[in-house]
Amino acid sequence: MESMPESKPAGQLRWTLLRDIGVLQLKLIVDGLRDLLLVPASLVAGFISLLTASDGKPGLQFYHLLGWGKQTEVWIDLFGAYKNSPEEIEQPQAFNDQGIDNIVERFEAFVVDEYQRGGVTAQAKDRLDKILDALQRRRRD
Repeated sequence: MESMPESKPAGQLRWTLLRDIGVLQLKLIVDGLRDLLLVPASLVAGFISLLTASDGKPGLQFYHLLGWGKQTEVWIDLFGAYKNSPEEIEQPQAFNDQGIDNIVERFEAFVVDEYQRGGVTAQAKDRLDKILDALQRRRRD
């Protein structure tokens, strides 16, 4: 991790901090606007991907949108100013590699287990599959 050089005068360190505060605010705004656009765009792209399925394979529109979103995430680099933090700042590890994807995976495992036992989720999945199949047939006709 790069850090603020100790050789910089206090006034220069203060201006670096002020710059980082301003840049973070700008990045938060850009990131928020991107997220605001991605909410409806991801729903539309996901729906189009489902409707344009052929041979049981969904369309690629949703995943193209994810690729664009990932590129913008890297470009925005929301917390990039962290590289300017003083050396005594420790790397935060509050979440211990337990991201949202891990939580979703655990929930998904529960739902799949419930489905395999023939519970309510199995009935719901069957109904949703019938609806999606009907929408795809209607689109082709």
